[in-house]
Amino acid sequence: MKIALIGYGKMGKEIEAVAIERGHEIIFKFDKNIEQQVSSEKLKKVDVAVEFTQPEAAYENYLKCFEARVPVVSGTTGWLEKLPDIKHICNTENQTFFYASNFSIGVNIFFRLNKMFSKLMNTIPGYDVSIQETHHIEKMDAPSGTAITLADDLINNFELKKTWVKESTVNPSELVIRSIRKDTVPGTHTINYDSSVDYIELTHSAKNRKGFALGAVLAAEFVQTHKGFLGMENLLDF
Repeated sequence: MKIALIGYGKMGKEIEAVAIERGHEIIFKFDKNIEQQVSSEKLKKVDVAVEFTQPEAAYENYLKCFEARVPVVSGTTGWLEKLPDIKHICNTENQTFFYASNFSIGVNIFFRLNKMFSKLMNTIPGYDVSIQETHHIEKMDAPSGTAITLADDLINNFELKKTWVKESTVNPSELVIRSIRKDTVPGTHTINYDSSVDYIELTHSAKNRKGFALGAVLAAEFVQTHKGFLGMENLLDF
């Protein structure tokens, strides 16, 4: 498989290592620190583009990939107001886009557990719930896309919570997401159910970036035989 990496930061380099380990070839590396610019002409020479950049650049990168009719795998977060447009393009122009707020297999099992557990806790009175996420100091967006996914899924199943907010609230219908930026932490997410007599914590902690990179490469392999708007629930067959 011939891959274009759009974004060649720490995640891009980790994806490159995993892709080569799995027998794939990196044809282009597009990055703000590399003179090579994203172009649809160059993208026509690859089988898939893997995009991990910044929110302000992501949407235009997707459009260039679509112009080249190249499947996109993206883990960039913070741009989701444009998500309906991407879904529309996939549906009307037969394009392929694989998006995940987190490509870690373990995190996606955690997503599944969150849905199941929030349904259970919804039937038990006396508990409030909050989310805390911790990442490295270079992560730009807060809360993380992973925390937002957890929050959205929880709100869909836990009737007390109607929306999420950052850091603090006095409104019991608002789900608090606290964000910490610390050292080189790859990513830790905790869901805390607190009552007057005890608390229950569900936590996922990444040890390094390799789990995220492996998931992205598996997604790149997956889009070779699947089309449309896709996600980890398709890859993992949840």
